[in-house]
This record gives sequence, C-alpha cells and structure tokens, in this order.
Amino acid sequence: MTAATASSSPVQSPATPPPRIIGVLTCFNRKSMTLACLTALDASARDANVELQMIVVDDASTDGTAAEVRAAFPQVEVIDGSGALFWNRGMYQGFGMAMQRPADYYLWINDDSHLVPDALSQLLMQSRQLQQQQGKPVIVVGAMAERGSGRITYGGRVADSSLRRFNYRMVWSATEPMRCDVIEGNCVLIPREIALRVGNLDPVFEHAMGDTDYGLRVGRAGFGCFVSAGVIGYCSDNPVSGTHSDTSLSLRKRWRLLLGRKGLPVRSWLHFTRRHGGPLWPLYFSWPYARLLWSGLRGSRA
Repeated sequence: MTAATASSSPVQSPATPPPRIIGVLTCFNRKSMTLACLTALDASARDANVELQMIVVDDASTDGTAAEVRAAFPQVEVIDGSGALFWNRGMYQGFGMAMQRPADYYLWINDDSHLVPDALSQLLMQSRQLQQQQGKPVIVVGAMAERGSGRITYGGRVADSSLRRFNYRMVWSATEPMRCDVIEGNCVLIPREIALRVGNLDPVFEHAMGDTDYGLRVGRAGFGCFVSAGVIGYCSDNPVSGTHSDTSLSLRKRWRLLLGRKGLPVRSWLHFTRRHGGPLWPLYFSWPYARLLWSGLRGSRA
C-alpha cells in the first residue's frame, strides 16, 4: 500500500529493509468508514516506514464501497465477495490469499478501527521486544478505545477461571503489553512463523468466534498472545440493541437472533465448544440456549 522512505524510523535502522506487512480487511456497506480506516492505516504505515500491501474483501456491498476503494487506493487489491461471507469467512478468504505471499507480518484490521499515527510503529516495536523476551514470535493485538472516554473496547481477554473458560474479561495496561488467552480481530499483528504454523481462520465459523478460536489455537501451538500497551486505535462497541441480548425484544425474536449468523449459530457454537470446552463441552454448548429460554420464560411470568 505504501513504503515510506524517511530515514528516521523509530523501529529500525536506515540500512534495514522495511518490514513487509500484508493486511487483510473485510467490509460490507460501510463505505465512509472503510475509506477512513484505510486512510489512517496508510498514514500509520508511512510513520512506521513499512511496506504495506492490503487485501480488501468486499462482501458484495451495495453502497459502492468496492469502487470507491479502487478509486481512492488503486494499490489495494479488492476481492469481490459473494454477499454471504460475513466477517470470518471474508477474512478467511483474504488471509488465505495473504499467506500465499511472503511477508514478515500479516495484519488483520476491521474497517471500523481507526488507527493512531504511530500504531504500526508501536505494534512492531512491542512485537520485537516480546519476541526477545519470550524467545519466539508472539501475536500482538492492538488495544482499541472509545473516543472521548478512552475506555478500552476491544483487544485481548483472559478466562475468568478453568470452569468458566468461555467467560472472558478484558486485560490492558497503558505501560506494558499484557498476555491474553483470546484475541479480538479489530487490529492483530501476526508474525509469518505463527501464521504458517497455526494456519488460516476456520471457515466453519459464519461470522464471529473465528478470532477467539484463532487465539486459542495460537496458545495450543505454543505461542503467546499479548494486548498492546497503550491505545493503538479507536473503535466503538457494537450496540446491544437489536441483538439477542436485547431484553426489550420478544423471546421469539431473541431466539431467532441467537441462532442467526451474528449470534451463536448451532453448527459454529458446537464446533467451538467441542474444540475448546474439554470434557464439559456439552454443558458449555447448551448453556447460552438454556439461559435465554429461561430468562424469557421468567420474563413472561413477571
């Protein structure tokens, strides 16, 4: 996407070839947001003096996203999706293409993430420092904050306990990277060695869960995941309104949303819990469905 030529890079000496990063983004009908994301990413790549190539998977947007991206960023490779990819399968397609090409790092980024100018510089610096400390490469996920409040919205999480292994709480520090169990795919820097060892996202997941699954697979492969120190960019929380967690909706509507692609579709959730739930996976699998039904029944009796 860009390769800056400034010789004052904070992450490398002038004689060192710039690191090559291949970024992957999937989008649908958020044209202005997607363009703003790519503009901020381009500025951050220039600040870090890296060679950045971008693959954008546009999942059949009807608002002209693909055409606008091609016009504004002719160096970006835009892949036309089917309209049925959603986040995980769009990223699976783009990441699969990226991994066929040589790079030092791969970058996942969401189009609603707006990076700060030194985001890539910070991610690269922290990745190198952690690799020296750990003796092997690590994944660094960028901490995202809400504009104004500075509240951390996305990044990495750890399990509450071994018995509540799918209940994750956010971890973050302003001063040092924090180890985490799972990652959120808003901004993730993946060294090539890890990508080749762990492989691609799992296409069985329809929309969500793919990034969570990937972080757990990285841990099983013997590598670490860390949340960046400081704030790497800005991204607001997804609203609860209109989702299966919205208690103002009817039980029937919430049930349909829970089983839908953006909820916990049965095949995806079954695959996830069987892979990561251990001997208690049937309980983990059934719990969210039973909890929703129970809460709905209690509400109808109130």
